[in-house]
Formats: sequence, structure tokens, C-alpha cells
Amino acid sequence: QAQLVESGGGLVQPGGSLRLSCAASGIIFSTYIMGWYRRAPGKQRELVATITSGGNTIYADSVKGRFIISRDNPKNMVYLQMNSLKPEDTAVYYCHARNALDLVRDYWGQGTQVTVSS
Repeated sequence: QAQLVESGGGLVQPGGSLRLSCAASGIIFSTYIMGWYRRAPGKQRELVATITSGGNTIYADSVKGRFIISRDNPKNMVYLQMNSLKPEDTAVYYCHARNALDLVRDYWGQGTQVTVSS
């Protein structure tokens, strides 16, 4: 059974940094496009960044130049390094896996809260 478990969220001051981690199990990790999404209070869930097994990345315009997505295929891990955090980055961050072969099968983590506040 597929499972994605996020960690690393918390409270940080504006301008600070956090690193989110997502541990994947129950999937053939190298065949999945991994991503991070977020849902801010009162808003819809939105894409933050995605990364293919080969390392190709896509970022939302709002995080370009501040966030870095990476993955470690042998360890079945995906990371989100968040720098220069802003209050508007406050949200629940979700790890996501989408099968690269059929683009249909996908899985979500339970989410981790990130709060940017002074």
C-alpha cells in the first residue's frame, strides 16, 4: 500500500528557512513524478513544485528562486528546501506522487503545517 509521510514543518520567522521531507513507501519510486502542493487558509490547493525521476523540475512562479525541490531515488525521499520564507507561504504542505507511466495513479501525504510569522 502506497504511503507518503511528510515531516519538517513548523513555525518560522519571515526570511527564514525550512526543509520539508517526504518518505515514500509502497511504490516504485523511480516511476513516479514527485511534487509538493500547498493549501493556504481559505484557498484552494496549489502546485508548489514537481520533480521527475530524472531531475526535471517545475516551480510555481510564487516560489521560483526561493524554493528548491530535490529527490533521492535510492532512499525514496523527496525534499523541499524553502528559503526567504514569507507570511504568504503559510499553508499546509502536501507531498504528492503521480505515476509517470499512466499519469493516473496518484497518492497524497497527510500534510505538514508551515507557518511563517514574527
